[in-house]
Amino acid sequence: MAIFNSGISVCIRKSVSALALVLIVSTSAASPAIDKVTTFNDEDGWKLQVNGEDYYIKGVVWGYTPKNENYEYNLWGQPEDYIRKVIDYDFGMMKAAGVNTIRSFATIPPEWVTYIYQEYGIMTVINPLMGRYGHNVGGKWVPVIDYSDVLTRLTLKADTVKQVERYKDTPGVLMFAFGNESNYGLSWSSYEIENLPVGDQETVKAMYLYSLFNDVIIASRKVAPHHLYTIVNGDLQYIDVIVKLCPELDLLGSNAYRGKNFTTLWKDAQKKLDLPVALFEFGSDAFNAKTGEEDEAAQANFFKTQWQDMYANAYGNGRVGNSIGGFVFEWRDEWWKFRQTENLDVHDDNASWGNGGYSFDWINGKNNMNEEWFGINALEDADSDGVYLARPRIGYDVLSRIWHLDPYALDKKSLSRAFKAIDIDDLAEARKTGGETR
Repeated sequence: MAIFNSGISVCIRKSVSALALVLIVSTSAASPAIDKVTTFNDEDGWKLQVNGEDYYIKGVVWGYTPKNENYEYNLWGQPEDYIRKVIDYDFGMMKAAGVNTIRSFATIPPEWVTYIYQEYGIMTVINPLMGRYGHNVGGKWVPVIDYSDVLTRLTLKADTVKQVERYKDTPGVLMFAFGNESNYGLSWSSYEIENLPVGDQETVKAMYLYSLFNDVIIASRKVAPHHLYTIVNGDLQYIDVIVKLCPELDLLGSNAYRGKNFTTLWKDAQKKLDLPVALFEFGSDAFNAKTGEEDEAAQANFFKTQWQDMYANAYGNGRVGNSIGGFVFEWRDEWWKFRQTENLDVHDDNASWGNGGYSFDWINGKNNMNEEWFGINALEDADSDGVYLARPRIGYDVLSRIWHLDPYALDKKSLSRAFKAIDIDDLAEARKTGGETR
């Protein structure tokens, strides 16, 4: 899905001086207040805990890409005052909605991870991509990674452990996650691979990938033993290989686009792996490929049913009990996703792939997934400070109500009633008229 980095105007802007930020960072460096993040398991299932308190991930995939920019845009190369304004705007919206964690494809510098945590109470997953979209190996950029190559494996391992070293004492880090659907990028070829039976080639390539993940986790634990480690897998593909070759996982991270719910994912993961599961990407686009129009209500309805499925499979709610939360893809629309280097000032409505699980605009044999329309918020123009605004969709309102629920504090019936009370039509009307919602 997403490759690189990708709120309400009334949010209060914080006027924190540059000196204040320096003091925050230097104080943390001198005496880091590292949170203890652990998993807990008993007969009722799995939970994530931070400092002994239950923690359900209520997250978004976050990035900041202005109009006329693409994946090459680097927020962290901008002036410090501008970075702070962007963060205060976006994370003010997130805090109001109940977000407690983000995942980002861009590497957020440690001082800003801490700033986000200390100012907004939002933690960050550090996600080294481990060559998913290419890597510098032996002084040369390699766009398609061969995970069987010895130098490549050594390079990816060393570079990833350096990232762990960089963040190991950073307040605000929830965990480390490696890769991004790397199992969908096993595209290299070699003489040895081509000599294998066709049916075995992909599995053997996967074995190289997951054994490397395991080696990296082992090496990372030597550097940062008090953190949790996972991978970001494409759905549950190769789960048998994961079980065999990646036993060091603390939890399973998965990107899953199955539609209105996650079908048998929880049960299948429990049967094979018996670990907690965090969804690192899921969601719905807000464009209806049938009608050719924005469809906020359809997107919001998918958010509602997806999170209801997640909460129902959380600890103590009578089902599988291995859901520990996830990250909705994504915070704000990215206008560069189609063609990536062209039409960067145009919100393209091209559907680049098809998925029958998204029934509201599915037509057999046609694409219906619009990459530039997955935002909880639409990308608006910049304000007087040059900060690009976010127009909340109905999905933002739905998620805000969901994220203010505690799946561990409510019993099964109470959760069902709470979700039933989230009226999408009511929220849509309120968003249209600018009134209050019930």
